[in-house]
Amino acid sequence: MELVNVALTETIRVLLEEKKYNTLRDILETMKPYDIASVFEELQDEKMPILFRILPKELAAETFVEMDDKTQEFLIHGFSDSELKEVVDELFVDDAVDLIEEMPANVVKRILRQADKDMRKQINELLKYPEDSAGSIMTTEFIVLRPDMTAEMAIKRIRRTGVDKETIYTCYVTDENIKLIGITTVKDLLLADDNDIVKDLMEENVIAVTTLDDQEQVAQMFSNYNFLALPVVDNENRMVGIVTIDDAIDVIQEEATEDIEKMAAVLPSDKPYMKTSVWGIYKKRIPWLLILMLSATFTSIIISSFEGALASVIVLSSFIPMITGSGGNAGSQSSVSVIRALSLGEIEFKNIFTVLWKELRVSFFCGLTLAAANFVKLMIFDLHSSSNAFWIALVVSLTLLGTIMMAKIVGGSLPLLAGKLGFDPAVMANPLITTVCDSLSLLIYFAVATSILHI
Repeated sequence: MELVNVALTETIRVLLEEKKYNTLRDILETMKPYDIASVFEELQDEKMPILFRILPKELAAETFVEMDDKTQEFLIHGFSDSELKEVVDELFVDDAVDLIEEMPANVVKRILRQADKDMRKQINELLKYPEDSAGSIMTTEFIVLRPDMTAEMAIKRIRRTGVDKETIYTCYVTDENIKLIGITTVKDLLLADDNDIVKDLMEENVIAVTTLDDQEQVAQMFSNYNFLALPVVDNENRMVGIVTIDDAIDVIQEEATEDIEKMAAVLPSDKPYMKTSVWGIYKKRIPWLLILMLSATFTSIIISSFEGALASVIVLSSFIPMITGSGGNAGSQSSVSVIRALSLGEIEFKNIFTVLWKELRVSFFCGLTLAAANFVKLMIFDLHSSSNAFWIALVVSLTLLGTIMMAKIVGGSLPLLAGKLGFDPAVMANPLITTVCDSLSLLIYFAVATSILHI
């Protein structure tokens, strides 16, 4: 696929050089907006405005929405005011808001000057909502029907107003105060008799969200209920907008990326990896690396405190990497499982004791298996020539059992506690869990060693 895209981009570049605009238009009209946007991002030169002007008006607007902010800004600088107005007029309100949020102030002013009064008002309303709320990702363009309409009247209304709406399949029924009282679909209206009343066709048990609901929870509802669109209401149940499936998918992707970055001890970034500078990546990574490095000094302090024990049975030091590594791996398994369950809404803080009881049983069986396998390995391969092989093998194996149980309890509980305290549970993932488990593993190791070996 990548080779095809490169070849296509080169073909378009050559056609631009040769000024074969009719051929270019024919090619571009067969492509999807996302693919055309990818071509623009590959070009990144002064010919982009020319290529954009070749596109039909509606396709041009759809393509513009799919572009990254750098390409959009480049094009805007090359647009005349009339060309910019044509693009802005074709944008849905939520797409216009997304565009404005990514542009520098001078570009924003120019965009708003080209928007009509009604669009400027809607944009300003959406910009007032908190960044991660349902209100910030909704669109105010949707089909509204009245309960006393007939199916025939409703279809006529959809035909008359639907051209400017982002989606027309789901229609929302409101009363005279714009309060949401039901929903129906174009399918229901088309299959109904002309004289059937919308009130009789609509579903009254409507699932809706409020403008201040968290966008991640809203996106999760699309997965739970298989929605194509979700109504957004204010505190008085008045209809103010809808969130569409494409916006929900964007949120899911953004949140998943953010969680993965946090789980890898990287500050979240709003740019793709290939478009982020070396300095930008450095700034995202170095804070957590410093924190984890400083926290790892506890491991050094613990080892220093037991230098005498290690000196008397020097072979104990060779098993430290295996013990701490096993603990970190076990803790990461639990933390990732719990973080994922939290993000899907499968568990809450109130389930903490259920989670810990499950992790305790799992950790016992995992720890017992690792301890038994390790004991056999040590006795046959590693310590067969040592005078106190049995006792050293016992120390290491019991430590493994204790370490695995400790690590899984820590890994299962910290994300739940973080969520309860208002932090993102994803922060309590691999690097942090590993650091905590390393220190606790060493404490368990030396406690078992001093008890059994009397050192």
